[in-house]
Amino acid sequence: MSRWPPRFPVRRAASLRTFEFALHRNGLGPVAGVDEAGRGACAGPLVVAACVLKPTQLTSLAELDDSKRLTEATRETLYKAVTRYALSWSAVVIGSAEIDRIGIHVANIEGMRRAVAGLEVTPGYVLTDGFAVPGLTVPSLPVIGGDGAAACIAAASIIAKVTRDRIMVAMDEELPGYDFAVHKGYSTARHMARLDLHGPSAHHRMSYRNVALRATSDPNPTTIGLSNEC
Repeated sequence: MSRWPPRFPVRRAASLRTFEFALHRNGLGPVAGVDEAGRGACAGPLVVAACVLKPTQLTSLAELDDSKRLTEATRETLYKAVTRYALSWSAVVIGSAEIDRIGIHVANIEGMRRAVAGLEVTPGYVLTDGFAVPGLTVPSLPVIGGDGAAACIAAASIIAKVTRDRIMVAMDEELPGYDFAVHKGYSTARHMARLDLHGPSAHHRMSYRNVALRATSDPNPTTIGLSNEC
């Protein structure tokens, strides 16, 4: 009795293309990688990206790695290369209101489905970072530490991270006083100090306990650039 998907040995190699090449050799390409940015933040959106790389290895993508291990300048350079040379890519932005409504885990799963559906090519296989994604229309495999183990996941990680960082920098200009451009919405001491001073903004995730505890009934819209409707 045959099994689906086929079982075959995958040897860990220095190149991050091992997973993609093994799947291609077994007729399961093109291979899409999926990753997110902002899951652990308490402000700003969740950004989920999917990416299908071309089978050829390019020197411009030689530094692909987990986006968290790279400098901002390297991420920006890789973002330009990935979005230019990838066979297909897509990015999905899920705002704080939707995260509050459905929960971060459901938002993450839904974002991964949307990102794969947004690709211009239909993948034969999907590699996800860390956990399984139910509801995909093609076979998939969760890869532990995937953004440091598979090039297509690393590429998706770059797209998600750079896209979200740019959103947070723009948000900092929109809402001065929170230092979003510095901490990118994560729960750093600096961010919590600004929350203590100003209270949550419209971009904070009110379903997160550390935000809800700092909610005030009388925010100062003059200081933080918010209207009374926020």
